[in-house]
Amino acid sequence: MDRSTVDWHGQGTAIITPFTQSGAIDEDGLRRHVDFLIDQGVHFIVANGCTGEFWAQTMEERKRVVRIVVDAARGRIPVIGGSSANFTDDVVELSRYHHEIGCSGVMIMPPFLVRPNADDIFHHYKAVSDAVPIPILLYNIPRDTVNDLTPDLVNRLADLPTVVAIKDSTFDFNIFYRLQTLVGDRIRVLIGPSTMFGHAALGLGAMGWVDTYSNLWPALTVELYHASTSGNHERAKELQAVAADFRRWLSGGDRNMYSAVKAAMNMLGMPGGYPRRPLRPLAEPHLSELREGLKRFGVPGIDARVLAAE
Repeated sequence: MDRSTVDWHGQGTAIITPFTQSGAIDEDGLRRHVDFLIDQGVHFIVANGCTGEFWAQTMEERKRVVRIVVDAARGRIPVIGGSSANFTDDVVELSRYHHEIGCSGVMIMPPFLVRPNADDIFHHYKAVSDAVPIPILLYNIPRDTVNDLTPDLVNRLADLPTVVAIKDSTFDFNIFYRLQTLVGDRIRVLIGPSTMFGHAALGLGAMGWVDTYSNLWPALTVELYHASTSGNHERAKELQAVAADFRRWLSGGDRNMYSAVKAAMNMLGMPGGYPRRPLRPLAEPHLSELREGLKRFGVPGIDARVLAAE
């Protein structure tokens, strides 16, 4: 396997998992959201990444969520299953299951909380690569995991037979560029912060991104991708500026990003649902601030839902 094994490009959305107020998985809402994202032109979906709150689910719930997304997508776009876990055997189990149900690949971050050395991390991934013949998307987000997939370590991991891509969420353009020059000929380099520097990253060889904000406003970053790759750089720069402002606003004011995205989706009549504890649903004054922001940015669906709620 190598970067040509998969066609992961463009707008990838790390899909939310909608929960009911009692904490149950909202299966119907999740299915409707998959249809919405596909209708909006999203190129692929990552199920049960950080945005999907995998860390608040049991192993059986994690399997169920990914199965629902695969079933709802019906082969229209690739679905990548989130297989991250601290215990290597759990990662293997989830990856094997995701392979069996038809995922295009699995996304795996390094172990979190514990501090394995670089060789431990390498063998964590090697165990999965040896056990399951499914493409792996590395996921580096060191500010959350504590452990960093450094460019040198990624260079080593890129030689594993099933590693075909990396999602770089270091939020450091210099690291992205180092990855692109070091491993871009062997694996696909995707970024997390499309709203920060998606246009620039594409210009230097990134294949696309996997982001959270497209749950709420996929048309924005889908158009950003197409404008960038078609050579319409003036339009791409305009969209990039809007995306950066949108990101700063939504995550500002001491709001948790995941709770804010779900609350904004609910305001627009989308199946955002509730977060699971320790996250809590947004309350005032955050809800009023969200309504004002949605109006200011003109997010699609604003007139029908948000204005009616005032």
